[in-house]
Amino acid sequence: MNTTSRPRTRAILRIHFHPAERTEELYGHLLAVVDGISSRVEPLPADWSAYVDLTGALTYWGRDAEGLVAVLRLRLLALHGVACSAGAGPTRSIAAMAADITPPGAATVVRDDPYAVAAFLRTKPASALPGIGPETAKTLARYGITSVGDIADTPLPTLQRILGTTAARLAHDRALGIDERPVVPGAAPRTMSASHRFDRDELDSDQHHRAVLGLVQDLGGRLRTSGEIAQALTLTVTYADRSHTTRSRSLVEPTAHTPALAAAARALLSGFGLQRARVRALAVRAERLLPAEDTVHQLTPRRPRQQAPPPRNRARQGRDPLRTRCRRSRLDLPPGRVGTRHAEHLKAGATGARLSTHQAPEAVNEPNGEARRAVPGQESAAGAGSGSHHPVGPSGPLSGRSPSRGAVRAPAGGVPADRPGVPGAAARHRRGACSGPSSCGPGRLLR
Repeated sequence: MNTTSRPRTRAILRIHFHPAERTEELYGHLLAVVDGISSRVEPLPADWSAYVDLTGALTYWGRDAEGLVAVLRLRLLALHGVACSAGAGPTRSIAAMAADITPPGAATVVRDDPYAVAAFLRTKPASALPGIGPETAKTLARYGITSVGDIADTPLPTLQRILGTTAARLAHDRALGIDERPVVPGAAPRTMSASHRFDRDELDSDQHHRAVLGLVQDLGGRLRTSGEIAQALTLTVTYADRSHTTRSRSLVEPTAHTPALAAAARALLSGFGLQRARVRALAVRAERLLPAEDTVHQLTPRRPRQQAPPPRNRARQGRDPLRTRCRRSRLDLPPGRVGTRHAEHLKAGATGARLSTHQAPEAVNEPNGEARRAVPGQESAAGAGSGSHHPVGPSGPLSGRSPSRGAVRAPAGGVPADRPGVPGAAARHRRGACSGPSSCGPGRLLR
């Protein structure tokens, strides 16, 4: 006794609805009718279609695919007056190809048989195969591959060199009738639509644009009120003969902002090229809605804190002339702790002697023989007790130690020199109006 059983016949249906006027409520009613035949329904509201897995329904209803598709079409027409076009086959790709070539009010069924599948596929052009677009079809045509049968007969390594590994494998499998993608049942993606019907067939393109902008404004307000954002926008134009054209566009980012929606809607309307078309109705639909919490928020970076400059190689570059070194003033030290050199500087500073601000830069002798450079425009105390000037030329005692590059030490005794633009610093120090030792100490470096 032969216990082997024949594999169960697989039947996938792709059905397109063709109503006179498209509304979200009507689409839900049509899906409810389809769900009465088979519970495995995958809605596709973008083009008013759906995938239906009839594999289990064939046994339940005791009918073949042709009879079950006829019952479904009859129910849709009787309950809602909506004609449909349907295509059925053993795979999703074959069902989609069959539905694309079927006019409204008819059905095309491909039996689950290798000969029937080959007879249906091999004569179709390469661009009719799902996944083969116009550019890919042109690429294949340059190699003499123009039909689905040519794709099936071409060795896979050759196709991979032309299309790439993944695209070639998918095209080769589908040309042979192999497609294991299942029908994924689920609720229709959340959408929101707005439509406008003209009182008469409208030819004016300005009226078309005005109507579309009004629909987008209404749609944006409803989205913000409900706390949702749209990922795509669909525009449907219904003509005087009740035919319609639909175009969809994915948004750059999910949004409910009216200007962004309006820009996408204007681009869709301009793509129709309605120069002299008699338009009866316009409909705009926001698709793939998400909660507003999922939107992308622009993060405004805080102003970075000013970081300390990197440490410098003092052995190579020397001291930084722009850095101010605050030391404890020698004026605050008790007399017993002040050295001989600083005591002499204090004596020299008490006289208040100043260098002439009109002479060229020169060096001033320190009491211990160290040279200090004077800068034009600055006041400096000099001398030791008598307040006399000690100009030293290039041949003077400058051959000893030299001060730090770019820096001028404050005059001896802690009496600061007048800096350019800050007059009277020395005078303020003498009358005790300075800010303290850290601002006018003898060890501070001035720019």
